[in-house]
Amino acid sequence: MTPIPCLCNNPNMLVLASSSPRRRELLTQAGFSFDVHPAHIPEEPYPGEEPIAYVTRLALEKAQVVYRELGDPQAVVLGADTTVTLDEHILGKPEDAADAARMLRLLSGRTHRVLTGVAVVSARHTEAAAEVTAVSFRALTEEEIAAYIATSEPMDKAGAYAIQGRAARWIPHIEGCYFNVVGLPIARVCAMLV
Repeated sequence: MTPIPCLCNNPNMLVLASSSPRRRELLTQAGFSFDVHPAHIPEEPYPGEEPIAYVTRLALEKAQVVYRELGDPQAVVLGADTTVTLDEHILGKPEDAADAARMLRLLSGRTHRVLTGVAVVSARHTEAAAEVTAVSFRALTEEEIAAYIATSEPMDKAGAYAIQGRAARWIPHIEGCYFNVVGLPIARVCAMLV
């Protein structure tokens, strides 16, 4: 596969400000060549911060921090942050198995939203946006929740599940971008990089 040049054949270097293996896989699948330079910033929401504002702010902060750390005017830095919301409450990554079970019980039999903030920072411009996807879960039994947690799959995922993993069997319907739920809305990112 031939890598897609970043920013209309500019020789600029695309840098992903994330250590997420899922984001790396999605960018690679879309044909991008890039380096990885994770951002290390606090990821707590501000008091009263709306979920979309939260993920957009984090994506922008990650991209800005890495752009400054690199000190390379040719760099184009992509930041991203994904979270799950239910009734406007943010469900981040679970702290432990009990927290994962709590989140899965909340999602059981309901439709929630997955939000990903994305930001591009370069010498040329700065842009931030958010993608929203509605995800419907069927009702889960306590046995299903316990068995899923035992796989460890939910432990590093917002909302305690991976749509591309074993949780796929519980999701009869989504409305919006599938890749957003995995962790990076590729079509939106591509539009921002052109």
